[in-house]
Amino acid sequence: MKAILFDLDGVMYQGEHPIAGACETLAWVRGQSIPHLFVTNTSSRPRSAIAARLAGMGITVAVSELLTPPAAAAAWLNAQGIGPVALFVPKATRAEFAGVEVLPEHAESGAAAVVVGDMGPDWSYDRLNRAFRLLMNGAPQLIALGMTRYWQSPEGMRLDAGAMVAALSFAAGVEPRVLGKPDPAFFETALQRLGTNAVDTLMIGDDIVGDVQGAQRAGFKAVLVRTGKFRSADLNGGIVPAAVLDSIAALPQWWAAQ
Repeated sequence: MKAILFDLDGVMYQGEHPIAGACETLAWVRGQSIPHLFVTNTSSRPRSAIAARLAGMGITVAVSELLTPPAAAAAWLNAQGIGPVALFVPKATRAEFAGVEVLPEHAESGAAAVVVGDMGPDWSYDRLNRAFRLLMNGAPQLIALGMTRYWQSPEGMRLDAGAMVAALSFAAGVEPRVLGKPDPAFFETALQRLGTNAVDTLMIGDDIVGDVQGAQRAGFKAVLVRTGKFRSADLNGGIVPAAVLDSIAALPQWWAAQ
């Protein structure tokens, strides 16, 4: 193995605190000059805010080391010349879509694509119904900023963007284009950033479906950690990680053993 993809929430940190040993493991990775990238389905904030939040925990990550669905989606929309788009993302995340033509916030027709991310408590019936109407009124594409089902917050598990995308896909009869984990294209984008091959790259995550199965389908080895959203039942569903580590702190020893 020559490179590593790290999930963030539940792997490097949880809530407002780093996972024990995360900073030391990251220092080891950099000391070994192992190419790495942080891949997260977070669409509730821009990369600059993610980097600032991590810095507040003592985890130093450059914006260029972060690959997020909003950044991938904006690049894809610009490359394809698609617009206007209806954005269902938090206000701060809209900054990632600079250069993309965006539909006015209350319009219910005229969208070339409907982009859905994690809006958390800002979701409402009216907002979800507006996205549905846009799809039924001619929007040809439903773009999902990841298909993560839920995430572990300090208050407990919370629905993520995948649940909203699934509802819209079912109601409108439109298959989503996924620009985030677990879609293979998202992992391929990470490889292009790193300049490595899938067989030489390890994915480390706490989500048995989004991280482990998604990476395996893209040709990666994948390791599951017992932190974040990990549940013992994850190991009974037929998805078999290359290893299960107690936490990211165990990575250096496991890596050396390989």
